[in-house]
Formats: sequence, structure tokens, C-alpha cells
Amino acid sequence: MDKSVSSGRVIGSVTPPSSKSYAQRAIAAALLADGITTLRGVEMCDDTEAALDVIQTLGASVEVIDEHTYKIKGGLSPISNLLNIGESGLSTRLFTPIAALCDEPITITGHGSIMRRPVDMMIAPLEKLGIEVHCKEGLLPITVKGPLHGGEVEVDGSISSQFITGLLTALPCAQEDTIIKVNTLNSKPYIDMTISTAESFGVDIVHRNYEEFFISGGQKYKAQDYRIEGDWSGASCLLVAGAIAGEVTLNNLNPLSLQADKEILNALMDAGAEITTTGNSVSVAHKPLKAFTFNATDCPDLFPALATLAACCDGVSTIIGTDRLLAKESNRAETIASEFSKLGINIDISEDNIMKIEGGTPTGGMVDSHGDHRIAMTLAVLALRATDEVIITGAECVSKSYKDFWEDYEKIVSYE
Repeated sequence: MDKSVSSGRVIGSVTPPSSKSYAQRAIAAALLADGITTLRGVEMCDDTEAALDVIQTLGASVEVIDEHTYKIKGGLSPISNLLNIGESGLSTRLFTPIAALCDEPITITGHGSIMRRPVDMMIAPLEKLGIEVHCKEGLLPITVKGPLHGGEVEVDGSISSQFITGLLTALPCAQEDTIIKVNTLNSKPYIDMTISTAESFGVDIVHRNYEEFFISGGQKYKAQDYRIEGDWSGASCLLVAGAIAGEVTLNNLNPLSLQADKEILNALMDAGAEITTTGNSVSVAHKPLKAFTFNATDCPDLFPALATLAACCDGVSTIIGTDRLLAKESNRAETIASEFSKLGINIDISEDNIMKIEGGTPTGGMVDSHGDHRIAMTLAVLALRATDEVIITGAECVSKSYKDFWEDYEKIVSYE
């Protein structure tokens, strides 16, 4: 769908969805757990829905208690040899090693942009761990046949930490102990989230400086009553909206969260926005904004929100970490530069691993989400400062992570 957005002022309070990253990890742990797990605070989006579908295919049963509460009876006993992970990168790399625990071939596939995102980094490590792997040209579909053994394996962590999350989740269920040696791990906070979730379900994972991970085999996940915390990723664009166009309060955000995208607060502070935290609520208000420098290597999902913040600052801001954007729903560095330029914002990505954004006043125009949920959301926020109407094509893609984004957006925006 096309979404028309005009300049406006932000005022009010909303509650962003719960973290889909935590939800998918907890859903996987519930599949592997003995007994019935209760997940609370679940906010349904395309990726979370896909994860629930996957675990049911792998043998779990899911009971809907209410809109935000699900009971999951664990048990790895596949009812089909085909897993459809939708368009979720995390579910692809999380559930492939879990599927490899089974002694029958299972094919993982999906649709949309996920079919263009690389999975070749999984092949050699899985084979080293005793898995038969069939995959053409390093893309989905991928077929794995276990059972997954322990042992010693090396993994490249420079492109994505998601496959390491998959291994760390699955390998405690292998019979043998495992040592994973990781080269150049980025996104360490996401690994902390994985280890924390496993610990909540009774599984121990030890690491040495994120370079070696030690996983004892034969561990058992234990069913839990587990609450999913609020999503800093989904909140980031709305926090930026407050910084550039008024004032906003977001609820249910854990200030001590392990989520990488909590770092948006540091960027907002560096830019000069006013930030107030009270309990689990965060308020951000507009002040004169200045250019900033920020390293987003460990939190690449913040790039779109950071680019919008920078576009509304006085001066040229520098964001480091564009190498992390090559294998997202779109090539986000190129997409941000292209779409922002249509609104008169100059972005330079010619330097290796660096994005430079020149602050200015956005114009109106037609822009394309490229089917990327975070691009659609950030363009909506940038439009708040535009001189004319902005039309976003493919705006429905926000449902991948934030189904109610447009409703929440309208709640806090007063059009001028």
C-alpha cells in the first residue's frame, strides 16, 4: 500500500511492541523444553508468527491464551520435512541448527527478500558438526539432516551473529560437548540475549571474550513462565520522532536491557535531544540538534533511525558500520542513501564502512520502502520535518516487526 505522510508535531505516549528478537529466542527454547512454557507479553508480527509456525511443524503444540499470552508444549518431533520461516533472517539461522538435531532431512525455505539473503556461512560449520547439508548457490532453500554432533568448529561472526545464536541454542541438546571458535564477532549484545534466554530456560553457555564458546552436551531446556520485554528496535524510530518533532513517551522499555538497540539513547544524547527515564518509560523531547558520530557495528538495525536523526541535525554526522547492512531486507546503506536523496537529504556512502549524512530540511516526494520494514518506519519519521507531502510505497511491510506501527504513529502525530 501507499502511505501519505505530512509534516507534523509529535506529542503523546505509546507502548511499542515486545521484542521479536527475544520472542523468537524464547519460542525456540520452549520448543526444546520439557513441559509447558507460558510466554507472556508476546506482540504478534510476521517474524514471531513465522517462528510459532516453525515450532509447530517441528512438533510443539501452541495454545493461544489471549492476545499476548501463549502456552507451548515442547517436543522436537517433526510433522513435516519442510519449514517455512517466512521472511525472517533470525528464524532462518536460528531454526536451521535446531532442525539439524533431527535424524531426518528437513528443508528450510521462505519467501520474499529472505530468498536473496546468504546462508552459505552455515554450510561448513554444520558439516563439521556431522550434518548433511544441501544448498544451491548459498541461498535458501537449505536441507539439513542430523543428528547434530558436538565437537570443535570455527564460525565467521563478521557478517551476522544469528547463526551463532542458532548453534548456541541447539548444541546444548547434542550428546557431545562443543567448542565454537568465533572469528570477528559483531553484534555481541545479540549473543548476550541468546545466552540470557538459554539461562532462563536452565541451559548454561560459557564463553571466553566472545572468541570461544563452551557448550556442554546433553543439557535439558526446562519449561518456564517467561515474559517478553519491550522492543528497543521498534522504539528507536519513535524516539527519534520525539527528538526531531516534539516530545514522545514510550512505555515498557527496560533501561537495563541487553538489547543492542538501547544504544539509540546514546546517539540521541550526543545529538542534543532531551531524554528522561522514569521506571520503564523513556521520554525524548526536541532541542536544537547537532551533528554526531556513532559506531553502529554492534547495532546495525539502528541505521535507519540514526540516519533520520542525522538528517535533522545541524552539520554532517558520521555513522560507522555500513558493512553490516549488506544482507538485510534490502541493502540498507544504498536504500537509505537513495530514498533520502529523493527528499533532498545528502548521504555519502563512498567511504568504506562509513555513512555521512548532511543535515537539512527534507522536501516532499515519492519514496520506496523496498519492502524493508525499518526503511518504511524511518521515512515516516523523516516526513515529519518535510516541506511537502511524502508518499511511501510498500508501507505495509512494517508488519514484519511492528504490526501496529501506523496506528501508534497516528496516535502521537498532530499534523500542521
